[in-house]
Amino acid sequence: MATNANWTVIFEDKLVIKQSGDAAGAYKINDNDFWSQAKFSNIWAIQHGTSVTTDEVEYRDGTAHSSFADANIGAIGDFTDKWDAEHLAQLQADWDADDRDESEKGSRPTSYSS
Repeated sequence: MATNANWTVIFEDKLVIKQSGDAAGAYKINDNDFWSQAKFSNIWAIQHGTSVTTDEVEYRDGTAHSSFADANIGAIGDFTDKWDAEHLAQLQADWDADDRDESEKGSRPTSYSS
């Protein structure tokens, strides 16, 4: 697969990984209905936002790698929105666990967008 992607999706592990920028990191997305969609059945991994777009989608059955657009599996936002929701939940959990007074830690996070 191509390297230096903005986003990596690993279907076997149900991981969506933000590779760089604010809050880069990985979240396991525990949404079986999402992962079990028929359009994903032959996808092994995605690396989106690479300089080699023909190498963004890797298939399970040996089909040649393809671009995200040619894979016809929806928009990258389908994955990044899931990551954003998990990250917001983490920010909120961290805020809730912070023992400081609200005036010291600021307002509780209510949204996050990559």
